[in-house]
Amino acid sequence: MVKPRLQTARVARLRSRLSPRDLAALTVLQRVRLASGRQLQRLLVTDGSPRARTRRAQLMMTRLTELGLVTRFSRIIGGVRAGSSGYIYGLSGLGQAVLDTDGPLGGRRRRVWGSKPYFQDHMLAVAELYVQLVERHRVGQGELLAYDAEPAAWRHFTGKHNELVMVRPDAYVRVGRAALEHSSFIEVDLSTETLPTIQKKCLRYVDYWRSGVEQQWRGVFPKVVWLVETARRREQIAGVVKKLATDTQALFDVGLLGDGPRLLGGAEQGAAA
Repeated sequence: MVKPRLQTARVARLRSRLSPRDLAALTVLQRVRLASGRQLQRLLVTDGSPRARTRRAQLMMTRLTELGLVTRFSRIIGGVRAGSSGYIYGLSGLGQAVLDTDGPLGGRRRRVWGSKPYFQDHMLAVAELYVQLVERHRVGQGELLAYDAEPAAWRHFTGKHNELVMVRPDAYVRVGRAALEHSSFIEVDLSTETLPTIQKKCLRYVDYWRSGVEQQWRGVFPKVVWLVETARRREQIAGVVKKLATDTQALFDVGLLGDGPRLLGGAEQGAAA
C-alpha cells in the first residue's frame, strides 16, 4: 500500500508545479494523442513575436519532457531547419496520471501512444485538423462546439447477427456556423489503404446509419468526411462512394486535407460523393 501512496503524492506534487498553460499542453496531447512542437505552439502560445512564441513553446515542452510528463520522439517533422519545433510529443503514463485519465477505452496507461512513422504521420494529420479548427474559431470563422479524437470518437452498435460492431472514425467534430450546426465523422486517408478497404469502411458507416443508434442519441447522423492528400485520391474515394446504394451516397463527402476546416464548417462542399 505504500507505493501507491507515494505515487499519488508524486503526482500531486507535479500537478501543483504546473501552470495553466502546462496543463493545457497535456490536455491537448490527451485529446489528439500526438502533436508537433509547432502545432502545440500555435494552439497555446499566441502572444508576442514569432521568435518569442517559439522560444516559450520550446521551454515549456522541454520542461514537461524533463518532468517525465510527455514523451519526445527523436524523429523531427519538417527537416533539420524545423529544429526543436519539429519534435513530436505524446503524453506519457505519468502525464496521464497527472490529468487523472486512463489509457484508450479506459485501459492501462501507456508511456507512448504509438511510435511507427505511419502512425505518427496519421496522428499529426488529424492533430493539424484540430489546430486549424481552433485557429478558425479564434477569428470567428465558425464555432468549434465539439472535437473528439479516437478513441472517444468511436461508436458501436449491434450487427445483423447480434454481434458488436465498431465504427472507428479518426475524429468526431461539431462546428457551429450561421446559426447552424454541422457534425462530421472524420476519416483521414494518407493513401495507405486499398480501395476495397475504403469500401468496407463506408459500408460499416452505412450499417451504423441504418441502425439508428446515432440518430437516437444525437438527433442527426453526422456526415462522414474523407480527407485526403491529393486530387487523384479524392477522385478514387469519391468513385468508391458512387458505387454505394443511391440512398446512402449523401452520407459521405470527400475533400482535401487543406480544405477540411472550411468543409466541416459548411462553408464549402467537397468532391461529389
